[in-house]
Amino acid sequence: MKRNLLSVALATATLMIATAAQAQDASANADRQAPPEETATPADDATELDRVTVTGIRRGIEDAIEAKRTSTSIVESVSAEDIGKLPDMSIADSLARLPGLTAQRFGNRPQEINIRGFAGDFSTTLLNGREQVSLGNNRGVEFDQYPSELMSQVMVYKTPDAQLVGQGLSGTVDLRTVRPLSFAERVTAVNLRGDMNRLKDSDEWGSRASISYIDQFADDTVGIAVGYARMDNPTQGRQFESWGYDNGVLGGANLHAIEGDNQRDGLMGVLEWKPSDQYHSTLDVFYSKFDKEERKRGLQMGLVWGNGSTLVGGTRNDTGTMTEAHWENVKPIVVRNDYNAADDEMVAFGWKQELKITPNWTVTTDIGHSSARRDERILEVYAGLPDGGRDSVDLVYNPDGYFDFTLGQDYTNPDGLRMFDPGGWGGERAQAGYLKDFEVRDALTSLRIDLTRTFDTGFVSALHFGANLTDRTKSRASSEATLCMTAACTENVEGVIPAQYVTDTSFGHFGLPGVLGLDALAMLNDGVFHLWRKDHADISNKNWEVNEKVSTFYVQADIDTDLGPIPLRGNIGAQLVSADQDSSGIATFQGVALGEQATRGATSTEVLPSMNLSFELPADQMVRVAAARQMARPRMDDLRANAGYGYDAQRGMLTGSGGNPELEPWLADAYDVSYEKYFGGKGYVSAAYFYKDLKSYIYNQTTEFDYRQLPIPMEFDPALLPDEWWRGEYTQPMNGEGGTLDGFELAVSVPLELLWAPLQGFGVVASYSETDSEIEPLGPGTTEPLPGLSRYVSNVTAYYERHGFSARVAHRKRSRFLGEVQGAGGDRTKVYFDGESVTDLQLGYTFQSGALQDLSLLLQVNNLENEPYRTIHDGLSERPHQYFEFGRTYLLGVNYKF
Repeated sequence: MKRNLLSVALATATLMIATAAQAQDASANADRQAPPEETATPADDATELDRVTVTGIRRGIEDAIEAKRTSTSIVESVSAEDIGKLPDMSIADSLARLPGLTAQRFGNRPQEINIRGFAGDFSTTLLNGREQVSLGNNRGVEFDQYPSELMSQVMVYKTPDAQLVGQGLSGTVDLRTVRPLSFAERVTAVNLRGDMNRLKDSDEWGSRASISYIDQFADDTVGIAVGYARMDNPTQGRQFESWGYDNGVLGGANLHAIEGDNQRDGLMGVLEWKPSDQYHSTLDVFYSKFDKEERKRGLQMGLVWGNGSTLVGGTRNDTGTMTEAHWENVKPIVVRNDYNAADDEMVAFGWKQELKITPNWTVTTDIGHSSARRDERILEVYAGLPDGGRDSVDLVYNPDGYFDFTLGQDYTNPDGLRMFDPGGWGGERAQAGYLKDFEVRDALTSLRIDLTRTFDTGFVSALHFGANLTDRTKSRASSEATLCMTAACTENVEGVIPAQYVTDTSFGHFGLPGVLGLDALAMLNDGVFHLWRKDHADISNKNWEVNEKVSTFYVQADIDTDLGPIPLRGNIGAQLVSADQDSSGIATFQGVALGEQATRGATSTEVLPSMNLSFELPADQMVRVAAARQMARPRMDDLRANAGYGYDAQRGMLTGSGGNPELEPWLADAYDVSYEKYFGGKGYVSAAYFYKDLKSYIYNQTTEFDYRQLPIPMEFDPALLPDEWWRGEYTQPMNGEGGTLDGFELAVSVPLELLWAPLQGFGVVASYSETDSEIEPLGPGTTEPLPGLSRYVSNVTAYYERHGFSARVAHRKRSRFLGEVQGAGGDRTKVYFDGESVTDLQLGYTFQSGALQDLSLLLQVNNLENEPYRTIHDGLSERPHQYFEFGRTYLLGVNYKF
């Protein structure tokens, strides 16, 4: 279908260009005959365009307010303060400050956005109005893949309309690049920044650089914009991770020091052509390459879940958590060195054409393609005490959210350690290390056609008819191997550690003065280990492909009328969304892969009505009301066709589990009301209430299943076995009961001069949201919270900007929540995150005149208070699961525009 879509799109584009050429000739003839007074003067155009390019904190805030005010939907917006300059280091940072939005951090970077208490899989991300693919296992976009320097605006649609294709259930994020014909003149902007990550007494410098060029040609009928952004960001951190707790006693722990390097290159290009008022063409391209490397070294130790470790004594607190303990005969204690790398690449392009056929009829076509590639490697190398050595361990809970340890043995001397399988984790294989390689491929092609009829009179100002067709394929592949000291990989031979691979022995975290560091990648590349490829049902389950063809047809009526003295704007419409989905994946029987792949699929059709009404009251007040049926496509890993099953002799039946390619989407009936009071174009206050009634929710269920739908082992003949034999139990994601979610959002954005004139230049932007959920994500009667939901979220930004000086302090806070991270096997796993509070600081000065006019100096400090990244067990902060600390990030830079 992708090839058919492109063929139709190119044919349509060719036809529109030909028609546009005729329209241009007709327009030129009309212009020659038109009287002079009907032609707009350049001065008129320049005045409007100059307004767009006013810079600074206030400009970004006011542009965002204007976008919110003029929208017919309930939206939030972030606008660039200047060319190549969003308010924060990343798009995710900026989005996390909007009312009702939060960010989940990965490492030291906010990456996933949660909208109104839902995880990232419930929202969709667009680039210039086109749906984007993702690099992870599912649909949620990793926003750090998009350089903030290349974006001019981000719109977040909390309520949809019929024209918003690819919409999500929680919301839709639309990233937008510049439009060069919106500028009055040529603009070039250069941004250079030094980047330092500081943790304790260590620091490393990186850099960020970007350049943007915008120009217009051919009497302002042709515009181009080109942007390039480069980031080279070394990182460091420390990690505590528990194995869990047995009756409040720490079961085991991993302690790591982390060094990383992130390198990202982003490129953006836009070509606009508007030869007449009848035709407008926009071609845009986006490219991003993000290479991430991480080196970890530290210790793993088994306590409750060790091999004969003995608890001698300890102290418990009032929650029953053992906060101090002394252990003897501790085994295993594993010296572990990891090398993790991900090579990510994204490409997106689109071509939009608008042709005005008559004064009241316009046809628009938009073709697009988005593709993503991720190659990921996770490498582990182990060493330990020789000859079955054991150790003593003392531990004490640190109120910062981890445990400090004191050990009896020396883990820095390579002569006193050996490479082997200290924990016996390899089973029948002597595992001195482990290697996992993953690949993700995602590609989406789209074609959209829209026909609009405008009306000069009546309460309906326009009618829109359209269709959007998408064809998407996402796949994941996994290859894993055990690293052994012998070719047979069966004898747990203790190998000497070659001195040339020793990198460092200092540590200084969690009470440990030192731990042996090894270059794990060099050891793998130099053939130190023998690789034994693994073939396991769990590995087979990570290899799958999902295909989706989604057709969206829509009709929408725009409303612009008066109800007595009250102006009314808005829209009413509906979408008809048809999906044809299928998946292929590996099937296993009794843990052994079958020769034939499992292939299943389904079709579905949904009708999604929507309504947005905005009542414009006196004194710059507005009341908005919205109602819609909202939809989110199922998770990709839930749609996989992979299946594993076998014969349960005790129960006398077949049992198994896997994905479900026959899933239907999440559906919700959503209702919103919002009150907004504006203060000219400078500020506003708002209060909003939202309510979502989920008609279904996807969770694992066990039901009767006919296993003849799956590949069958060769030794079984379906004709010789009765029908009852093939019917067993199967656990898979299925559509089940939904639930309700509701909440309110309060927001204010005001320059303080509105309250008192001497406060000119000062301002505050703040929001608070509270969300309650009655949804039971694991099914009726379960208590696990909704992933991504923080009940309380708040953001406060105080700023000053005047006479070239600028300062901003921003603080965001969210309460504890359930999130997803990559687990030990490479799949997504749920963990509880403790509440977090992050503060950022920005100082700047822009020269107002002279030879240095428009030169800006900038100092930023992110994570000013060094807020760690925490997850917890049992809902108790004193039972930490993961504790990551990455330090503060300082940026010192210069911006110049000419």
